Amino acid sequence: MKKSLLITGLLVMGAVTFVGCSSDTAPVQQNLQVSQQAAVLSATFTTSSAWDSGFNGVITLKNTGDTAVSTWSLNFKFNGNAGISGAPWGAGGNAVKNADGSYTITPNSWGGGNIPAGGSVTVSYSGTGVFSGVTACTISGQSCSGTPSDTVAPTVSATVAPSTLTAAGTAKVTATASDNVGVTKVEFFRNGTLVATDTTAPYEYSQSFSSSSQNGTYAFTAKAFDAAGNNKTSTATNLTVNIPGTGDTIAPTVSLAASPTSLTAAGNVNLTATASDNVGVTKVEFYRGTTLIATDTTAPYTYADSFSSSAQNGTYSYTAKAFDAAGNNKTSTAVTATVNIPVQPGGNYRRVAYFSQWGIYGRGYLVKNIETSGTAPTLTHINYAFGNVYAQPDGTYKCGIVTRAESGNQDGGDGFADYQKGFSAAESVDGVADVWDQKLKGNFNQLKKLKTKYPNLKVLISLGGWTWSKWFSNAASTDALRKTLVSSCIDVYIKGNLPVDAGSATGGAGVGAGVFDGIDIDWEYPGGGGLPTNTVSAADKQNFTLLLKEFRTQLDALGATNGKKYQLTIAAPGGADKVANQEPALYKDYLDFINIMTYDFRGAWDATGPTNFHSNLYTDPSGPGTAPAKNYSVDSIVNTFLSAGVPANKLVVGIPFYGRGWTGVPNVNNGLYQSATGAARGTYEAGIEDYKVLKNFAGTKFRHPVTKQMWVYDGSTFWSYDDEQVIQEKANYIKSKGLGGSMVWSLDGDDSTGTLAKAIYNNLK
Repeated sequence: MKKSLLITGLLVMGAVTFVGCSSDTAPVQQNLQVSQQAAVLSATFTTSSAWDSGFNGVITLKNTGDTAVSTWSLNFKFNGNAGISGAPWGAGGNAVKNADGSYTITPNSWGGGNIPAGGSVTVSYSGTGVFSGVTACTISGQSCSGTPSDTVAPTVSATVAPSTLTAAGTAKVTATASDNVGVTKVEFFRNGTLVATDTTAPYEYSQSFSSSSQNGTYAFTAKAFDAAGNNKTSTATNLTVNIPGTGDTIAPTVSLAASPTSLTAAGNVNLTATASDNVGVTKVEFYRGTTLIATDTTAPYTYADSFSSSAQNGTYSYTAKAFDAAGNNKTSTAVTATVNIPVQPGGNYRRVAYFSQWGIYGRGYLVKNIETSGTAPTLTHINYAFGNVYAQPDGTYKCGIVTRAESGNQDGGDGFADYQKGFSAAESVDGVADVWDQKLKGNFNQLKKLKTKYPNLKVLISLGGWTWSKWFSNAASTDALRKTLVSSCIDVYIKGNLPVDAGSATGGAGVGAGVFDGIDIDWEYPGGGGLPTNTVSAADKQNFTLLLKEFRTQLDALGATNGKKYQLTIAAPGGADKVANQEPALYKDYLDFINIMTYDFRGAWDATGPTNFHSNLYTDPSGPGTAPAKNYSVDSIVNTFLSAGVPANKLVVGIPFYGRGWTGVPNVNNGLYQSATGAARGTYEAGIEDYKVLKNFAGTKFRHPVTKQMWVYDGSTFWSYDDEQVIQEKANYIKSKGLGGSMVWSLDGDDSTGTLAKAIYNNLK
C-alpha cells in the first residue's frame, strides 16, 4: 500500500519520461536555486494560464549538476492567497498542505524522483487564488538560495527560580539562547514533555503550583532552534515542590466484584464496586488491566463489559479506583473473569479495510463517512494508514507521528490529521464538535468514537506502506534496534503517549490510549523491490521474522499487564517473487492473520500496455507477458502461502476499491491484451480511478471466463476493477479454500452508500 493522494500498492515499477507544459500566455516566473550534494537543482515556478479565481501552475525542476538525483522533496509557501487544489501530475505524485500554510510536493512512485544530470522534470498542478510567486522554498531540506545551509546549532541554558517551593506559588523557567544566525524559538519541557514554546526573548515559561497533590521534583529543559532546524537541548534544571497538605487526607475504601467470572456465551461481565469515604465518594473508575473503561459518579457503582464473539476470548483483570473530593484515592484488589465464547462454525470471517490518513483532505473522506455510508457494521477491522519510522541521532529507529522532513522518506507523518485537527459537529461521528483544549482530536478521536458505537470493531495502526518503508531494513538489523523500534511504536500508538502540540492544545501521556487494538506491519518489501531510497539487506528475510517476533513479544507483555490481547498482522506482497524473500512458514507463531495485497498485478506504469487485469482471481495461461508478472493472481499467491505452511484461516485476500486502465487502446478483443498510447485519465492520477467513479463509466462490461475478472471498454479506454459480481466470485473462493476473510484498499474508493463493502459483508458473514 502507498501513502499518497493515490490508491496503490505497487508490485512493479516502470520508468516514465515527463515533459514540460507550454503556454501562449506570458508566465509569471520565479527562479530558485538549490545545492543538493554534487547535484544542483533549480525550481522554476510559472503559470500556463490564469483566470479570476485560479490558474494552472507548472514547476520545472532542473538538475544543472553532474550527478543524477533519485528523489526530491519540494517545500514552499505561496505569496498572497494562492494554493493548490487536488493532486499534482507529471513528475509530482503528492501535494500536502502543512499546518503552517506551506506545501510539500513529492514525486510519483514510478520515476518522478529521477532527474539525470543536465535533465529536468515538470510538475503541473491546478492553482487557486492569484499566483504572485513563492517564498520559503527548500528542496530536500536544503535552502533554495544555493548558499550552503546553516549547520551550527544554537547554545542554550536554563534556570528555574525559585528552585524550591514550600508554599503555593509560581516557578519561572528562563532560557538563555543564542545562535550564529538567530534563534527562532525555544521549547520548554517538563520531565520530557513539551509544555510551552516561546518565539521571542526573553524566553520564559511559568508554572503555578497550588496543592500538595503537585509535590515532587520537576526537571525542566529548554530546546533552542534556528531557522535551519538546528537545535540544542539544555542541561536540566530541577524544581522541588513540597507544599504542606491541608484538609482531608483519608482515602476511600473500595472493593470490586465481577459476575459471572466465567462467560461461555455472548453477554456481559457485570462489575460492581462497593466504596465509602469519611467525607464522601465523588467517583469510581473501572479499569480493564491498566485501561480506563468507565467512570461512575453515583452509587451503586457498576459497569457492564460486553463480549460478543470468540475473537474476544481470554482472561481479563479488573480493578476499581475510588476518589473523594480532596483527591484521595484507593484502588481495589483485582478480580478476574474468563471469556470462552465458542467459535461459530463456517463464520467469523475477517472483513478488514484500510482507512487512508490523507483521505480527509482532497478526497473529503472522513471517519464519519464509514458510518454514514453504512460501512461500519460490515467491518471487523480498520487498519489506519500509515505510521512512519524515523532515523534517530543516536543511530536507532523509532516510530514518529509528527511531520518531519527526511530525504527519501516522503516527509512522513501527519500529526495534524492524526490527533490535532478539530472536527465540527457535522463532521464528527457522534455529532459533537471538538473543542479547543481537547487533548485528543483528529482521526484518532473519531476512530475512538466509532469504536464506542461499534464495540466489536478493532482498529490497528499500519506502519510503513509503499512510501514509508525506508528504514525497516536498518531498524530490524539487530536485536537492540528491533527492541527500540518496537518499544517506540507501542509507546506512541498502543499506550497513546502523543507529542504535545501547543498550537492545537493536543497530545500528552496516554492521550491516545484505547484508539488502537494492535499493529499492522506493511514493509514494502524485505529484500528490495520497493522505493530505491529504501534501506535493504541480504539479511532482511530472517530479520523480518525476528522483527515480527519482537512485536509479538512486547505486545503480549503489555497485554499481560492489562488483560488485553493485542493483534499483530502484516500486509504481504501479492507476488511469489517477493514472498521468496520472506519466511511465511514461521509467521503462524507471531501473526493473527496476513493481509495479502492481491491487486496492482499490472498497470499503466507499462504505459503502452498490454492492457490486462490488476486483481484477477485466476491466471490466464493464454494472457500476455512473462513470469513472474504473467502468473500474478489471487489463486497463485494464496497457494504460495499455503504451500509454505501458513494456516488457511490466517490468510486474508485483498480486494481493491479502485481500478487501473489505459487509453488509446485499439478495438480488438474488446480492448483486452492490447497495446495502448498511455494511462487512462484519472481523478487523482493517470491510470487509476476509484470504484465510485468507474461504476458510471460509459463503456461495455465484459467478464473473463478464466480469470473471473471484469473489464469495461468504450472503444478507446480500458478499465479493470472489482464490482459486486467479482466480489461474490472472490468470496466464494475464500469460503471454498477455508481462508480467513477479505481486506480492502481503501475505504475512500467506495461509493457513498458503501456498495462494495456491503457486497463483501453479504457474501462473507
